Amino acid sequence: MTRLPALALLCAAAFAQDTRVVLLGTGNPNPEPDRMGPAAAVISGDRVYLVDCGAGVVRRAAQAGIEMKQLTRAFVTHLHSDHTVGLPDLIFTPAVTGRIAPLEIYGPPGLRAMTSRVMKAWREDMNIRLHGLEPAVAQAYVVHAHDVKPGEIYRDDRMRVIAIAVQHGSWKYAYGYRFEAKDKTIVFSGDTTYSPALARSAAGCDILVHEVYSAAGLAKRTPDWRTYHAAFHTSGLDLGKLAAEVRPKKLVLYHQLPMGETAEEVISEIREHFAGEIVYGKDLDVIR
Repeated sequence: MTRLPALALLCAAAFAQDTRVVLLGTGNPNPEPDRMGPAAAVISGDRVYLVDCGAGVVRRAAQAGIEMKQLTRAFVTHLHSDHTVGLPDLIFTPAVTGRIAPLEIYGPPGLRAMTSRVMKAWREDMNIRLHGLEPAVAQAYVVHAHDVKPGEIYRDDRMRVIAIAVQHGSWKYAYGYRFEAKDKTIVFSGDTTYSPALARSAAGCDILVHEVYSAAGLAKRTPDWRTYHAAFHTSGLDLGKLAAEVRPKKLVLYHQLPMGETAEEVISEIREHFAGEIVYGKDLDVIR
């Protein structure tokens, strides 16, 4: 019998794990038909780890071939509506259509209160389903919401997740996330301005998924919007500087705000400082 060296076995195991990102929603508050609200899935082996729950998150997950029973873990970057308006969908749709375990949700302070109010709002729906004729699974309606602080917030045998405090305008709490699998490290910025803390935490990652707006596009906006976006988001120029520090193998753009500019023009801003691979993300893109 042929025996593989230990290193070969480890490499084979890492390859089999095939950790990847599926972009479930690359949009923003603007109702673009081809872009759902901010959401992504980190998939490692048979495990799915959601990041944010924007509008359309469950339908996009189904389109990506994710089973409802796999939607049991989610990590929320902050509580802006475009990142959380799909929370009731994430709680209740999989509960009706195949989830059999509780849903675990992690995010900044305030997430637990938000989740509690969602559960109260749909109380009558749950009563009908759980105590009527429907063959419902009670565990599927159990939700554990965790208000977390920066640092390691989750670990299992496939994944370690670290919350990173980022700056998002007047929000007191906003997080990016670092996902560490055996074969890959993936970092999500969430919504943020240029963040030195994120740059330090993302250094050397395989995939950096980062929001962006066009500096050229912003220059054409009114002064109030220029002030707002500069305080809440990251320009293509600043993202190029950050990516040059981080040196990810792939920089993936989501939550894009081109403000009338083309994808090529946004990328050209980033290119002023970063020469690595850039992906201008679209819904259902799979990034390895």
